[in-house]
Amino acid sequence: MYTVQDLLDKNGVNLALQLIAGKSGLKRPIKVPEVHRPGLSLSGYLKNYVRERILIFGNHETAYLKDLAKGVRIERLRPILTPVTPAVIVAGKLQPVKELVQCCEQDGIPLFRTSTTTMQLLSKLTLLLNEEFSPTMTCHGTLVEAFGVGILIQGDSSVGKSEAALGLIERGHRLISDDVVKIRLREGSNLEGSGPELTRHLMEIRGIGIINVAHIYGAVCVRDYKNVELIVKLEEWDDRRFYDRIGLDEKYCDLLGVKIPYHVLPVKPGRDVVLLIETIVLNHRLKEMGLNSAQEFNAKLLETISKKQKERKGVRETHAKSPN
Repeated sequence: MYTVQDLLDKNGVNLALQLIAGKSGLKRPIKVPEVHRPGLSLSGYLKNYVRERILIFGNHETAYLKDLAKGVRIERLRPILTPVTPAVIVAGKLQPVKELVQCCEQDGIPLFRTSTTTMQLLSKLTLLLNEEFSPTMTCHGTLVEAFGVGILIQGDSSVGKSEAALGLIERGHRLISDDVVKIRLREGSNLEGSGPELTRHLMEIRGIGIINVAHIYGAVCVRDYKNVELIVKLEEWDDRRFYDRIGLDEKYCDLLGVKIPYHVLPVKPGRDVVLLIETIVLNHRLKEMGLNSAQEFNAKLLETISKKQKERKGVRETHAKSPN
């Protein structure tokens, strides 16, 4: 549960928040990632008013309250300051009216003052709340960037995920995270992958131990986050299993409601896994540009079969017409 105290601890300095009243309500939960300027609500129009939003008082709201009589101010403030209101922030170095301070203190609603302008506060706070409320997941694997594409390499333990990623790094590609990958849904369709702060830029290689990729290969071979655009699962080669040899059937894996292209790559001695992963990435980029090698081959194959059938039909008709 994300609370006002969490917001203050994580972003209080960035937002320049100063607590004025309502300290007892710092544990109030923030339930929706939205902020609201109660301009129209202060006039008494409360239809479709969402009470769970953080309220921001800017210059217009403060000036409007100052123009009201003391008793009217309380009448206008009480309906919008509810038991589920997370917090109130007065922006732009403005001094809140006394009635707002009194209501917040009595109801235990945290009241903050900030030097940040109203529009800057709205933008920053909206981005921060969207960050906190966006769906996330953690998965086992190694996330790398190759040719500008984010690839999540997965597979059973000791199948060679880290070694494959190390080979890609040696060829000039970049590491995002090894072993543990945190994935966050952005804007409803983008999956941003990153790694824990503790293991950032680190890799575990069996027989060697922990290595720092940034120190060995340079800062150009690492980055902190990248969108996940491909999933490659490494698995031990199984002679009893059929592996796709054409690639007409597209496979997808669902992550946080987003479908990501998915490839199963069998591993055995003699196969250059790094080269194969690079080929998967390049082929993926071609598909995004509308060039699908498997579909082109299939179209040519069908065209060739159709021509052969027409030729055979013509030969049969010729033989049928010719005299014995």
